[in-house]
Amino acid sequence: MALGRAGPAGLLLVLLLLLAAQAAPERDPYRVLGVGRSSSQADIKKAYKRLARQWHPDKNKDPGAEDKFIQISKAYEILSNEEKRANFDRYGDAGESQGYSQHQQRQFHHFHEGFYFDESFFHFPFNSERRDTSDEKYLLHFSHYINEIVPDSFKKPYLIKITSDWCFSCIHIEPVWKEVAQELEALGVGIGVVHAGYERRLAHHLGAHSTPSILGLMNGKITFFHSAVSRENLRQFVENLLPGNLVEKITDKNYIRFLSNWKKENKPHVLLFDHMPVVPLLYKLTAFAYRDYLSFGYVYVGLRGTEELSSQYNINVYTPTLMIFKEHIDKPADVAQARDMKKQLIDDFLSQNKFLMAARLTNQRLFQELCPVKKSHRQRKHCVVLLTGEGDKFADAYEAFLTFAVANTKDTLRFAHIYNDRQPEFADALLMDEEKYRGKSAVVILERRNNAGKIAYKTLEEAWQGSSEDNFILLDLLDQLRTDPGLLSSETVLADLNDELAPMFLIRWFYSTLDYILDCWDSLFHSNWREMMPLLSLLFSALFILFGTVIVQAFSDSSDTRDSPASEKKDTTAKTEKNDTSFSKESNRVPKKGFVEVTELTDINYNSNLVRLRPGHMNVVLILSNSTKTALLQKFALEVYTFTGSSSLHFSFLSLDKHREWLEYLLEFAQDAAPIPNQYDKHFLERDYTGYVLALNGHKKYFCLFKPHRSGDEGGTLGAGEDYNSSLHTEARGKSSCSPGSKSIKNKLHKLSFWMERLLEGSLQRFYIPSWPALD
Repeated sequence: MALGRAGPAGLLLVLLLLLAAQAAPERDPYRVLGVGRSSSQADIKKAYKRLARQWHPDKNKDPGAEDKFIQISKAYEILSNEEKRANFDRYGDAGESQGYSQHQQRQFHHFHEGFYFDESFFHFPFNSERRDTSDEKYLLHFSHYINEIVPDSFKKPYLIKITSDWCFSCIHIEPVWKEVAQELEALGVGIGVVHAGYERRLAHHLGAHSTPSILGLMNGKITFFHSAVSRENLRQFVENLLPGNLVEKITDKNYIRFLSNWKKENKPHVLLFDHMPVVPLLYKLTAFAYRDYLSFGYVYVGLRGTEELSSQYNINVYTPTLMIFKEHIDKPADVAQARDMKKQLIDDFLSQNKFLMAARLTNQRLFQELCPVKKSHRQRKHCVVLLTGEGDKFADAYEAFLTFAVANTKDTLRFAHIYNDRQPEFADALLMDEEKYRGKSAVVILERRNNAGKIAYKTLEEAWQGSSEDNFILLDLLDQLRTDPGLLSSETVLADLNDELAPMFLIRWFYSTLDYILDCWDSLFHSNWREMMPLLSLLFSALFILFGTVIVQAFSDSSDTRDSPASEKKDTTAKTEKNDTSFSKESNRVPKKGFVEVTELTDINYNSNLVRLRPGHMNVVLILSNSTKTALLQKFALEVYTFTGSSSLHFSFLSLDKHREWLEYLLEFAQDAAPIPNQYDKHFLERDYTGYVLALNGHKKYFCLFKPHRSGDEGGTLGAGEDYNSSLHTEARGKSSCSPGSKSIKNKLHKLSFWMERLLEGSLQRFYIPSWPALD
């Protein structure tokens, strides 16, 4: 009875064991690749390549080829990793089962944090239903992404999905993704899919640390999608990637201004007339793709205030209409109408009208597109260029040239004009006799021979005035070019054109800074901690350095305040000595405690202490006057005492009463640091330079400058010099001066010690001079 009751359960257990035994060969990576357990990595790799070529779905049309190829790839992934291979040899598992459930739980949880979808999305492809394979044509690889997708993102936005195997959340969004991908691709949006299991490098590069993830790519910039996965939200996400000023709303009030901007922008202008209240996404995407060539406007024909515009151009309000305007705004240069505007129709229409009839050459890219290099005799194209000027004086010549261009439009001819004063190198290279064409317009027929700038050209002998005779001569030359290409007998090499419409550096810097701030702001709210770690690390490092500096400086200031009253009570003795021996010959000096050797810089020791100073030595010179001598020397000795142990530093003082002109001449090379008045200034002799400190490098002929301290100013720049004969010994423990202004005078050298530290670090600005002036 017991056996009878256990019969069905036993049969079920046996059946499960048989199924497991049958599935075991598929899960054994050695059997999948057909190698032994003792095979080397070279043998495993060789077997993998052979089987991968045999079972690749693109080459093998067998229905089970895709599943077989996936088994081969997973088997190689296990055996090529020594750790996973060892785990499988020991336990019969690569060690991924335990982590799988945790990984899926983490993925599912993160997915719900970023995406909020309806219950209709929860359908699982169980039973015999297979995963949708429509993503295969969108799969991206790292090199393909870097070399093709990123450059192409400057022409159209990309919507990219990050997915992986055994990702249940990825299955949920597949129906919506498939529908949206097909719809947006027809509008001109690029679609991409990255398999995180096989393209880990690309997934990490994109910043996708979990699956599924959806992101947008435009202008090389990545933006993550954080809303509910639905058709409307994905369309809105792509639309938000586009700049907001691509298409201008046009009414009766502003259409003349819009169309008249062709001359300023040097572009044709496109108007779309439609009965939709909002600009269609297709039109916005088209405007983004052609933004370098065309300006776009949108007219909502159902809006009150567009009647005059619709009536003037005879618009059918029930049919979408595209009009392109060039030099003449009273009538369109080309028109396209269709009840269902398709991307291909719009692209064909716009690609044929990307340039004005006689566009102005404003940059090298435009010149290369208008006048391409000839690749064969059949693809030969000639450019007719009007070299003219700006203003009413040249208006008649330009209008006549434009009329000629409109009447003689051909596939083999391109017309353009250029302003001589804005592109002088271009004009000088083509006009050999400048005096003949001075103040006049000239016409040149040219053909580009290579991308290095070589051209063949012919200049009309007479200046272009737009007369009937000029038209006949030019037309005759163009007819001769059909049969005789050698008519372009002159050759030259043109330099690249200046970019006349390029924004200023400050504007470009401002927009770059604004984009970076917006990226950081977006990352602060939407990125995970792993993505935010570099920014947080930089922020905390900067705060640590800032507060650390403030704390150290605060302790230093408080220490100076405590030491200052005591030090001012000490006497500082100064002895002036005359010594013919240059201190530049002195070796390591050990200063006496409390004493600083300071020599006066005079015309006697000037050469030895500065001009002929040994390489690597510097002379630190204090500027003082007779009235401030005692007070400044005391403070100077206290500030520089800690640096007297260096054999390469020497200390001097210079009398402002004797050598003001020498100092004024030197400071002229540091105008930014210390503005010097001209000699006619009535306060010229009243300027106070006491407290200035110069670090003079005599060998390299430069100096650094320390300016007297004021509130919020630390002073500092560079100089050079060394060596002395007469010396002054200033004792750092001397008594304070009794003069009423001694304390304010001493404050001029406040923080001189910090300046000295920067001097030794080499971080101060250097002012170079051609030669040292004579001190007398």
